[in-house]
Amino acid sequence: MTTTPSAGAHRVQIEYCTQCRWLPRAAWLAQELLTTFETELDELSLKPGKGGVFVVRVDDEIVWDRRDQGFPEPTAVKRLVRDRVAPGRSLGHSER
Repeated sequence: MTTTPSAGAHRVQIEYCTQCRWLPRAAWLAQELLTTFETELDELSLKPGKGGVFVVRVDDEIVWDRRDQGFPEPTAVKRLVRDRVAPGRSLGHSER
């Protein structure tokens, strides 16, 4: 059974490659997202992975995959997360 999360019940997961030592990059992105979406997110998790993985998921939907899109700029990920958890919300200076 799939349910649609209610406001403030969104989950973000950042899966990163431990072999590549990408934890600092994942943690920094997590901090950026938590600061921007502190009232919209119910959970943000870091998932250790292997094989060069760096994937961002919102409510189990992949919104960024390093293999296809390269490493994300925080602004790009913020827009993608915003579009799913707070559509129509301005990101202020990040939108310019």
